[in-house]
Amino acid sequence: MSNQEPIHVIGGGLAGTEAAWQIARAGVPVVLHEMRPVKTSPAHHSEDLAELVCSNSFGAMGTDRASGLLHEELRRLGSVVIAKADEHAVPAGGALAVDRGVFGKDLTQTLATHPLIDLRRDEVQRIPETGIVVLATGPLTSQALSEDLERLAGQAYMSFFDAASPIIVGESIDLDVAFMASRYDRGEAAYLNCPMNKAQYLAFYAELCAAEQAELKDFERETAKFFEACLPIEEMARRGEETMRYGPLKPVGLFDTEKFGAFDAPDNKMNKPYAVVQLRQEDKAGQLWNMVGFQTNLRWGEQKRVFRMIPGLENAEFVRMGVMHRNTFINSPELLTGGLQFKSRPTLLAAGQLVGTEGYTAAIAGGWLAGTNAARLALGKSPLTLPLTTMIGALTGFISAAEPKHFQPMPPNFGIIPPLAKKVRNKRDRYGLYRDRAFTDLHTWAIEQGLRLIEPPLSESESAATRPSAQLLSAPEYSLAK
Repeated sequence: MSNQEPIHVIGGGLAGTEAAWQIARAGVPVVLHEMRPVKTSPAHHSEDLAELVCSNSFGAMGTDRASGLLHEELRRLGSVVIAKADEHAVPAGGALAVDRGVFGKDLTQTLATHPLIDLRRDEVQRIPETGIVVLATGPLTSQALSEDLERLAGQAYMSFFDAASPIIVGESIDLDVAFMASRYDRGEAAYLNCPMNKAQYLAFYAELCAAEQAELKDFERETAKFFEACLPIEEMARRGEETMRYGPLKPVGLFDTEKFGAFDAPDNKMNKPYAVVQLRQEDKAGQLWNMVGFQTNLRWGEQKRVFRMIPGLENAEFVRMGVMHRNTFINSPELLTGGLQFKSRPTLLAAGQLVGTEGYTAAIAGGWLAGTNAARLALGKSPLTLPLTTMIGALTGFISAAEPKHFQPMPPNFGIIPPLAKKVRNKRDRYGLYRDRAFTDLHTWAIEQGLRLIEPPLSESESAATRPSAQLLSAPEYSLAK
C-alpha cells in the first residue's frame, strides 16, 4: 500500500471510473466518490459505476471512423472501460455495443476490489480545498456541488438537452416485417430494420409532430439548447418532412431482395422502402432492442401510440421509454489546460461531459487523461498532453483552445484533426491516413515520454519490427506515471 495522500475522484460515471483506475494503476491511492444510491439522479436507474444512461453503443468500431480511432487509442493506452466494453460486447454490426447491465456490474466489482481504490457511496457537496482532485460528476452534477463549482469558476454552467431512446422486447417485434441487415453490408447483419412506404411514413410523421411532449422537470425549465448530434426525434421531425429520411430513417444502403420483392410500395422506385427505422441489439441474448436515433421527450403514452405505427412494431413491448434530461458543462476554453487541469488551480482536474466533450468514448478519454495526470502530479511528474493528430489530443486540444464565446460540446470527429500535408479528396482514404498518422504519432509520443503502449495482435502480414512502436517494451501492463 502507498503512503501517499489519496487522490479524490468525484463521480463514478465513465470518466470517473477510468480516472480512478488509471490513478490506482500508477500505484497511487484513490478515493472514488459516487453519490448513488445515497442520492439518485433524474436519469440513472442503477447504482453501478459507469452506467450507460442513453444508448448501449460506443459508436463505430472501424479505425477509419472517429469513434473507432478513439477506441483503439484507448485500448493501446490501457483503458479499463474499453477493455470491459470489448469483453461484454454484443452484436451491433460495425459498432461497439455492450450488454450494459453486465458491463456496469463488472466495472463496479473490478474497481471495488482494487486494493488502492476506496469506493465511497456519498454525496460530495463541496470541492475539497486541498489535495489533488478529479471532477467527473457528469451532466447531472448535484445542486450543491454545481453551486460550489460555479463559485470556483466564477461563472454559471452552460447547458443543452440530451435524450435517450426507447428499448423494446425482441419477442414483441414482428419479424415477418422487420428484417436483419446492416447498411452497405458493413459488418455483420446486426440491425433489425422496419421498412415504411411513403403513406406510412407521412402518417407517422404527422402524428409524431402532433404528439404531446412531457413537461420538463424544475431543474430543466431554464433556457437550454439541444445538442445537434442527439436531437429528440420529434424535434427532428418538426424541422421538415424530409429531415428524418436524411437522418436515422434514411432508406439507403439496405437491400433485402426477399423482403423488398414483396414490398408493396408503388410510389417507391425499385420497390425500396421510403424510410427505414433501425433497431440495435441491446443485450447479448438479443432479447432487447434499442430504437436507433429515437431519443425523445414525448409522454410515455404518446411514445407507445406513435411508435407502434411503425411497421413491425405494432405490438411492441417497451421495457424502457425514451427520456430527456439536461446536460451541463463548463466553459473549458476559459478554465482548463490541454491536460484538463484548472488554470486557477492545477491540482484540480476535470473530465467527462462536464468539460464539453460529447459521447461515451470521449468521456472515457477525458477520464484517462485526467486520471493519468492526477497520478503524475502526485508522483512529482509533469502532466501530459497528447499529440493533436490523435483523436484524444484533438478533443482535449479543442475544448481547451476553442472560442469561449461560442463554445459548445464536441464529439469525436475528423473535423478537429489537423489537415494532412497533402489534400486527399476521397473521404475514406483521407480518414485512413488520419488513422495511420494518429497511430504513428501516438507511438512516437510514447517513446519520447518513455512510456509503453499495449499493442494489438499482429496481423498475418505484419511483423513487430515494422511497427512504429518497435522500440517500445512489450509488457502487457504499464504505468504512464512511471
